[in-house]
Amino acid sequence: MNSECEVRECESAGVRECESAGVRECESAGVRKLRAGEWAMSSLRVWWVVAVLVATPAVGQEVYFPEAGDAWEHRTPAEVGMDPGLVAEAVAFAQANEIDAPRDLEVGHYLSWGREPFDEGIGPFKTRGPQTGIIVKDGYIVAEWGDPHRVDMTFSVTKSFLSTTVALAYDRGLIRDIDDLVAPYMAPVIEIGTHFGTERAAAERLGASKILLPFETEHNRKITWNHLLRQTSDWEGTLWGKPDWADRPRGESSEWMDRPRNEPGTVYKYNDVRVNVLALAAMNVWRRPLPQVLREYVMDPIGASPTWRWLGYENSWVLIDGVPMQAVSGGGHWGGGMFISARDQARFGYLTLRRGVWDGERIFSEEWVQMALTPTPVEPTYGFMNWFLNTDGELLPSAPESAFMHLGAGTNAVYVDPENDLVIVARWIDRGAVDGLVQRVIASLR
Repeated sequence: MNSECEVRECESAGVRECESAGVRECESAGVRKLRAGEWAMSSLRVWWVVAVLVATPAVGQEVYFPEAGDAWEHRTPAEVGMDPGLVAEAVAFAQANEIDAPRDLEVGHYLSWGREPFDEGIGPFKTRGPQTGIIVKDGYIVAEWGDPHRVDMTFSVTKSFLSTTVALAYDRGLIRDIDDLVAPYMAPVIEIGTHFGTERAAAERLGASKILLPFETEHNRKITWNHLLRQTSDWEGTLWGKPDWADRPRGESSEWMDRPRNEPGTVYKYNDVRVNVLALAAMNVWRRPLPQVLREYVMDPIGASPTWRWLGYENSWVLIDGVPMQAVSGGGHWGGGMFISARDQARFGYLTLRRGVWDGERIFSEEWVQMALTPTPVEPTYGFMNWFLNTDGELLPSAPESAFMHLGAGTNAVYVDPENDLVIVARWIDRGAVDGLVQRVIASLR
């Protein structure tokens, strides 16, 4: 964004305007207008416009949004133009492909991640439910199976909720530009950790750091919000007892601790330590716990149930403005993260299908959606966390290229398809079966 712009929040649309540079959000079409010559029209921008037009109903066409709670209207497949028999086949396919892993997710953690250094769980785990799913067409539920009201861990789908709290901060001007360096936004963080509510002797405290400064190294001072959102920061350090190099380590163990650092933005690596750094930075900007931000500005407005909880770690407590706050995690890698029902996952997926608008209220800006759906140059199937893109059909060969997913281990998948006005939630399904489920649902469309 042009530094000379007058940036303000548009109260009516909930988006940012930059009037002096001639850039504004077009409320009627939801497409950025730029003065001639500011930047060249590209295939990516054409794709943005197509995506907006696909997701925007025709003028006069009524769009259904469910009321709060369980008041989500159902339609038969035939009523929304789907073949009932093929929908039933899709549901049966999903149920037959439940993930082959323990339902006790703490046991599953140690069986899958026990090879990592410092793999101890430091957040809560929960025994999961059965393979579960929901199909939403034109806003209506056409199929449900399993236990859609059960609250379960959702692992890295949590990252999509995390990036949404960053979107809310951006739309309100708390973050001026996603290409801003993060370091100037960070105050010293006073860590309480596992000693919250207890006394320690002075000798025990002697020499121990009482302040977190996560962006003070030469490398980390180069990191922007954009780098963190796209998992290209290569942030270095230890947070909540987890070193960055210990998460999904690659290569020889002798090289883990002293490998050369990649310039921010040049290499993509999925890394939950760095995701948790973003969560800490976002909380620092808000000066509030992120679950409170999410509830007030997203989950309550979209009518989510009161059953979801976003949890951090037993040692991720800090002091901000004299108030103890728990920094939440961006996934369930070491426990914690978002605990949520499939119904509430579907509501969030439907919000992203409608590009941040819920029943006439803009929750987050069209500009943010465009950025979230922009491929990361070094990982074209990834936008902002955790908007997985179907660039060149690589993620889901059976789906339109405009489709995307909020995706986490388990597998927890929230499939969003603007072209077909579809949202599919599939929980505890084998990862290799997700495309088969999508293929069968799309085949049911008449």
